Amino acid sequence: MGYNVSMMADSTSRWAEALREISGRLAEMPADSGYPAYLAARLASFYERAGKVKCLGGPERTGSVTIVGAVSPPGGDFSDPVTSATLSIVQVFWGLDKKLAQRKHFPSVNWLISYSKYSGALESFYEKFDPDFIDIRTKAREVLQREDDLNEIVQLVGKDALAETDKITLETAKLLREDYLAQNAFTPYDKFCPFYKSVWMMRNIIHFCNLANQAVERGAGMDGQKITYALIKHRLGDLFYRLVSQKFEDPAEGEEALVAKFKKLHEDLTSGFRNLDDETR
Repeated sequence: MGYNVSMMADSTSRWAEALREISGRLAEMPADSGYPAYLAARLASFYERAGKVKCLGGPERTGSVTIVGAVSPPGGDFSDPVTSATLSIVQVFWGLDKKLAQRKHFPSVNWLISYSKYSGALESFYEKFDPDFIDIRTKAREVLQREDDLNEIVQLVGKDALAETDKITLETAKLLREDYLAQNAFTPYDKFCPFYKSVWMMRNIIHFCNLANQAVERGAGMDGQKITYALIKHRLGDLFYRLVSQKFEDPAEGEEALVAKFKKLHEDLTSGFRNLDDETR
């Protein structure tokens, strides 16, 4: 028909267990954990049916099939044969995290263990759509990874003992987690997020992070009032609120209207930090 179809398979682990039972009844030679030796081949034959297709008949139509397979490793053990065989086949992995779900963070996808092997293949598209996106995405990943490293230190010595740049990193990571990655599918503004909105939201958050770090570093070598993260949040509280509120912009308003708002926030962040520098000299 020429549709773009997404199919959810829940769960391939149960299917593999049934395959193991049938294989045992047929007295076939078992492999790892009792699964048949052809488990990986059967999984591959299923997942490889996904992709772009040219439909038979006329008129000429193209469509696509996207397979989203749920795997439930026993005890969260990624060395399970079904999990390891699946990861060797698929190109994208979303690692669901029980702790995120308990904190009501949805979708509860762990950003530290999830990955996509399509990043390189999509670089030409990203360059055409927005040349800055790849650098912004890389910086966002670094911030989230740095937050994970800092959490252990915070538990030992407390947040107040951290350097000002580390406090900025933690606050930026919080913005990314709670106001960018978390979505509410029951609201008109958040049930879907067009790519341009995603890029601009992330660009403004990372822009805030970069400007805040630069302001703190410049303030450290000046004779006037030192710039701390607490001072930044106090003086630029309205801009910080607008950063948090980006997700509430409704895509129904249209791309042109939303991009204009995001650009205005980007410019206001730049001028806000410039004014802060002038006031503290």
